[in-house]
Amino acid sequence: MARIEAVLFDKDGTLFDFAGTWRAVVSKVIDTLAPDAEAAVGMAQAGGFDRATGAFMPGSIIVAGSVEEVGAAWARYRPDLGAAGLAEEIERMSLEAAADPTILAPAVPDLGALLAALSARGLALGVATNDSAAGAERQLTAAGVRGAFGFVAGYDSVRRAKPAPDMVLAFAAAHGLAPRALAMVGDSTHDLEAARAAGVGLAVGVLTGPAGQAELAPHADHVLPTIGGLPALFDRLAGV
Repeated sequence: MARIEAVLFDKDGTLFDFAGTWRAVVSKVIDTLAPDAEAAVGMAQAGGFDRATGAFMPGSIIVAGSVEEVGAAWARYRPDLGAAGLAEEIERMSLEAAADPTILAPAVPDLGALLAALSARGLALGVATNDSAAGAERQLTAAGVRGAFGFVAGYDSVRRAKPAPDMVLAFAAAHGLAPRALAMVGDSTHDLEAARAAGVGLAVGVLTGPAGQAELAPHADHVLPTIGGLPALFDRLAGV
């Protein structure tokens, strides 16, 4: 394995437990945008969200996709707004939620301390999310960890969102590194496919999103319960 000099994280489902952070917000978004109860059921199904349990299904477009993709999936239910109008409304409500620290459920008990420990190893840290860049900035700021990251990119920061490698390659370029010097950490196959497409040195899956071990393992070098296992993984790979 190449020497890892930087770590790029997905945001929701990776730095933050996805269901713990977003289930109530998604329910509110659907209730607000659905014109009737039947449409609400259809929108939830199209998004890969179980309204009864608050669970996100593996492959959920809400989890892995951008607001534009969710808007397109819901457009049939709100032809008056259309895909673009829906995306604007989803983004507006998401930005409001992202600025509220009370809704955030970090994936580890002390996210700031973990990120500081990784930085202390000399690792550059970044975030690549299919959320918008503005949403990512607000959420990281609300969680008190924005300063840990020298790079934050959203689907609207690059030409192509994940699973395309654009954000990963932009992170490498921002630090003057070859992709093989990067580790990419994420909770979805979109994250891991982006890592592979970019040619990173280490692809790590985590189980703090809807995807399970069986779904992630074929695409990852390692799968961890949470990002809290990263220091031990780096030590093991370094032979410490």
